[in-house]
Amino acid sequence: MGRIEDLADEYERLLGGRWQHTLAGAQRVVFVVYDKELERSLRAKLPEFQQRTERGEARRRWVHCDCTRLFAEWMAADEYRDAYFEHPDDLRIKLDTEFQDFATERVRRCLVSGDPELDRNSVVALTGLASLYPFAHVSVLIRALEPEIAGRLVVFFPGTKNGSNLRLLDARDGFHYLGTSITHKSSGGAA
Repeated sequence: MGRIEDLADEYERLLGGRWQHTLAGAQRVVFVVYDKELERSLRAKLPEFQQRTERGEARRRWVHCDCTRLFAEWMAADEYRDAYFEHPDDLRIKLDTEFQDFATERVRRCLVSGDPELDRNSVVALTGLASLYPFAHVSVLIRALEPEIAGRLVVFFPGTKNGSNLRLLDARDGFHYLGTSITHKSSGGAA
């Protein structure tokens, strides 16, 4: 069996059975951590995670939230975009404030879509985090969303895990996070 299939097995095991509904938002986050080189393979196998969510032991609702195009959409809507291409350093301040807020709001819409079936027994699967680098901080995004998480926020995370420290794309210093992690070697806690 391959590494993605191992992750899918651990994912299904973790999400199956009864969920604790008294957990804090930070404890409702599940990181599926995989080598950054496996991004395309994971994307190709994402329907397997959906199937294991909806039809496997878990039998939960699945909502997919893809961050891949967020930067392009944000940049395309900015009236000064052409000037930023000429002077990219001028974009840094807007990235640290406006883009981070834009990305957070877009993902928040997935969590609170108004869909009555999206409840504490639902999974919101977050993909495309690699496309946020270096424009936004995933740690800031996840922490801002904690109050909105009703069921589970499953974060497909291309990077590494060392203890409870996660590093996106092995590029930035990692961040410590309270959520549960699944790696192809082991899992980290109960859902």
